[in-house]
Formats: sequence, C-alpha cells, structure tokens
Amino acid sequence: MSYSLGILDQSPIIDNATNEQALQNTVALAQRAEQLGYTRFWVSEHHNTDTLAGTSPEVLVSYLLAKTTSIRIGSGGVMLQHYSPYKVAENFHVLATLEPGRVDLGIGKAPGGLPLSTKALQFGTVNNGEDFEERLTFLQQLMDNALPSEHELNGVQATPIPKVKPSLFLLGASPQSAALAGKLGIAFVFARFINSDPAVLQEAAKTYRTHFPNGHFALSIATLAAPTKEEAQALVGEQKITKVHLASGRSLTLQSVELAEKFGQESGEAFTVQQYDADVLYGTPEEIKATFDAFHKQYQIDEFILHTPILKAFERQRSFDLLSPVNLHLQQHEAVS
Repeated sequence: MSYSLGILDQSPIIDNATNEQALQNTVALAQRAEQLGYTRFWVSEHHNTDTLAGTSPEVLVSYLLAKTTSIRIGSGGVMLQHYSPYKVAENFHVLATLEPGRVDLGIGKAPGGLPLSTKALQFGTVNNGEDFEERLTFLQQLMDNALPSEHELNGVQATPIPKVKPSLFLLGASPQSAALAGKLGIAFVFARFINSDPAVLQEAAKTYRTHFPNGHFALSIATLAAPTKEEAQALVGEQKITKVHLASGRSLTLQSVELAEKFGQESGEAFTVQQYDADVLYGTPEEIKATFDAFHKQYQIDEFILHTPILKAFERQRSFDLLSPVNLHLQQHEAVS
C-alpha cells in the first residue's frame, strides 16, 4: 500500500514532568521518529494551559530542525486567525532557507485555547481573525511570490525567498475545510481525532478530490498500538472526548469538562458541554496497519499522521515504535512539495 506516516506531538506534560522535561521529550521523540523512518514530525499550538507545553510551534520547529537531520519538521498547526499572514510567511521562509526541503507549514483554523487567550493574542489588533479564507489566500500568495497585480500590496515579498518553499497544509475536520484546501490547491489534513464521523470523512475526501484530484489528502488519527489487542484496549480504557456547543452554532473540542465549561463561560454565550467516547484506533501493529490499508483504499489517503492520546510515557513511545514505517515495512515517500 502506498502511503506514508508522520507524527503529531502536542508536548503533553505527563508523569509529573516539568515544562522543560515535556519539551525535551518532544525533542527526543522527533529524533526517534527520524530513526524509525517517519516522513514528518509536527508540533501543535495550544495556549494558556498547564497540560501542554507547546504554545509556539514556529519556535519549537526551529529547535527541532537543529536537533534532527533529515525528517520533515512542521506546525500542526499555526492558528492563522491570530497572526499576520505576512509575518507567518517570513518566519517559515527563514526556516526553509536554513533547512531547505525539510519545513512544513500546517495552518489551523481553531483558536488553540479559551476565549481569554484568544483575546490576549488579538489584543490591540483591528481585525479579530474572522477573515480566515482571505488570510490563508494571502499567505499562499506570499509564499508563492504571486500577489495579483491589482492587490494593494503588490510588490511586497516575504523575504528571504527560500530555494525550496515550505510545504503548505490546511488542517480541518469538515468538508468545508476540505473544499477550501482543494480550491486553493494545497494539501489537506483531516483531523479524525477531533471528528471521527465516517460520513463526514467520506464527504471531505470526496470534496477535496473533486477540487484537487492529484492533491495530498492526509488523515490525522488517534492511535494506540501494543503487543496485544487486550493490552491496547485496557490502555485506551474509558477515554472521552469533551465538546462545548455554543449557542452561535460553534462546537469545539477541549481536553476536559472543566476546560469546556470555562470556555463556555468565557465565550459569553449560552452553551452545553457533552462527552463522547474517544475514537482511538487501537490494537496490534498488524491490526492497525490493516485499518490503514482499508482507509487508504476507501478514502484515497496519502498519509497518516499519528496522534497518541495515551498519557503514559513508556506506552506512548512504544506505540510510535510499533507503528513506525520501519516496523510496518513501509517505504518512505517523498515529501509534499
């Protein structure tokens, strides 16, 4: 089967680790992923939380690039609603100039935190980040050095211009996000660990391929491998996904009931909080690979980006080891351009 594997790491603070230890664990995992043949390693952006240490992916990406030699390193992702697309393009152009052919820029639409941290990130700015499609389009044009002649900023460049530009990805969990990525002609990553509805995944895959038949469609998926299915099932246990549903129609996934309730309170809207069974793909490496094979065939998935939600250090690392391209005898594929 022709697909590749990557890793998404959120720098979880586990086993009573300090912030320093959590970030060094991310460094060690990236180095291990490189040894095990993973195509790419991504880090996330979460704000104002004491459970995850990854708040600034562009900074962490630069450090990881310096600590590795060949694996692609990127953001999973930069929350573009908070930032100037021009500055994001400059940041990643610098990284791509330092490490040609190894930099990924994954862009997310979510806030990456509670309303209070969103207000802090956007404090003093004129725009509140609601023009996401316009921002993403502008970012793509900057990275391609292709601003239309009629654009009011025509002539500006996000320097330095790298010889090999960063690979651009849109992260999402809906057919609407898939359509946007397809229309812009960029790679798309469907976050199945956020939205595990197979009908939504099917529609997103179909929509993306309709707009961009030869595009790169990846699936970010929660996985847990163990030597036996019984042990994997026991480790997954009673894990839940917590969602806050706002009166405005928005729904967001949070790490706990307490955070979901806090989000609702800070939003200023009426809200409800619900928990759902976490859809974690668990089992032996052979069983999980069989599911990857089936998903690859059904949804035309080019890559699986593995996210392991288990907060036990040894079992977490072991799962990535067991599911590595080396262990599953997968060929390493060329990166997205």
